[in-house]
Amino acid sequence: MTQHLGLVSLVVLDYDEAISFYVNQLGFRLVEDSPLPEPGKRWVVVAPDSTGQAKLLLARADGPDQLARVGNQTGGRVFLFLHTDDFERDYQQYKSAGVIFVRGPVVEPYGTVAVFSDLYGNLWDLIGPAAP
Repeated sequence: MTQHLGLVSLVVLDYDEAISFYVNQLGFRLVEDSPLPEPGKRWVVVAPDSTGQAKLLLARADGPDQLARVGNQTGGRVFLFLHTDDFERDYQQYKSAGVIFVRGPVVEPYGTVAVFSDLYGNLWDLIGPAAP
C-alpha cells in the first residue's frame, strides 16, 4: 500500500488575504483556486514551491465554531513544520517580507529552527538541516 498526506486544511478568515500571505510573503505557489457550488466558497490550495506532496487547503471559516479556531487551530502549539534546504536564506527572506518570528533561530540536534506566526497567529517551525 502506498499512502501520503496530500492536504492539510487551514481555517482562514478570507481567501484572498490568505493567498496573499502564503504566496507573496512565504513564496508558496497557488496550486488551485476554483469556485465551489456553495455561494462564496472556493477550493484554494497552496504549496511550498518545491516538489513536496503535502499542500495546504485554505478553508474560509464558516460559522462561529470555525471562526473561533482561526489562528489557534492547535491551542497555541506549533501547528506546521516547514523544512528548508537553506535555513539562513529562507529566514532572512521571510524577515525581509515581514513575516513575524516569535522565537529566533536555535540549533537543535535535528537542525536549526525558528518559530514564526502566520497572518492569523498559527505557529510554524522553519527547520533547516542539521550540521554534519
